Amino acid sequence: MPADTGVCTDEVIRAYRALGIDLQKDVHEDMVRNFSAYPNQRRWRLAAPDANIDHRRVPNLMVFFQRKGETLPITTAAADYSPGDLVTWDLGGGVTHIGIIVDQRSRWSRRYMIVHNIGQGPKMEDVLFDWKITGHYRYFGP
Repeated sequence: MPADTGVCTDEVIRAYRALGIDLQKDVHEDMVRNFSAYPNQRRWRLAAPDANIDHRRVPNLMVFFQRKGETLPITTAAADYSPGDLVTWDLGGGVTHIGIIVDQRSRWSRRYMIVHNIGQGPKMEDVLFDWKITGHYRYFGP
């Protein structure tokens, strides 16, 4: 998929690919072995993993990071969020979102910026506390 298109999860997948980590493969392999741990059966009524889409669903990434990474506290202190951390949000109406914290700070707030895509292409913005945070993770790879 071209770098200027996609959804929020694609930004996370691309970031890890740049580090030599194939998150798409890692998520799929974990789902094959542990499908019942993922929300697919309940939420999307799927009977088996689908390597083409499973890594593009925020709830699946949340489960994967809980299982294979580090789950960090959700706080209202910007200092608790570091570059490389992953954050998930509830945008309302059952819509979830994910972004990755990068090492550049906002000039206005001095918080670390988030790389995400919320439908207008990839962006780096100061949006950490713009929505309700539902997850805070750290993942270094297999």
